[in-house]
Amino acid sequence: MTEITDQQKKLPTAVEGFVMHWGNLGSQWGVNRSVAQIHALLYLSEKPITAEEIADTLGIARSNVSNSLRELTGWNLIRRVPVFGDRRDHFVAETDLWEMATRIAAGRKEREIDPAIAALRACAVQAEDDPAVGQVARRRLTAMLDFTQTMEGWYAQMLHVPHGTLAKLIKLGSRIVRFLPTKPEG
Repeated sequence: MTEITDQQKKLPTAVEGFVMHWGNLGSQWGVNRSVAQIHALLYLSEKPITAEEIADTLGIARSNVSNSLRELTGWNLIRRVPVFGDRRDHFVAETDLWEMATRIAAGRKEREIDPAIAALRACAVQAEDDPAVGQVARRRLTAMLDFTQTMEGWYAQMLHVPHGTLAKLIKLGSRIVRFLPTKPEG
């Protein structure tokens, strides 16, 4: 969190710890620390809260809160909800962890993987037509494109697997290998 002030609402130690840690993790993942802290606060909140309450609780400037809420809304991780008798915007976070992970993965794919595949495709095509590009560079570009497209295809398939089934698959871990053919890779 930013600096602690006397006007900030006191959070329980565990909640404050989670908000701080989530903020630190967010910055490591390339997400603004305030955005991650606000997401953490909303995720743990038992009721919808206003931007003003978020600003007061976290000690973050109201303008920063507004921008962060807009970003989280764009990722579809939070939403506005009406509260009877109050004209202010209130916010809640998606609390289904599978849904949250799916939305984050979709956003990352759109912002990072899709442009990477487009760039790799363009580079691979350019490399094929350029005699100055060596065979090793062509092979590596093609290998990276193939790998990225394979992972994109796997991701697309996993979107259609029910969360319960996917959880079972993940819990299998390396034991899943025993269900695969043992034919050596060629």
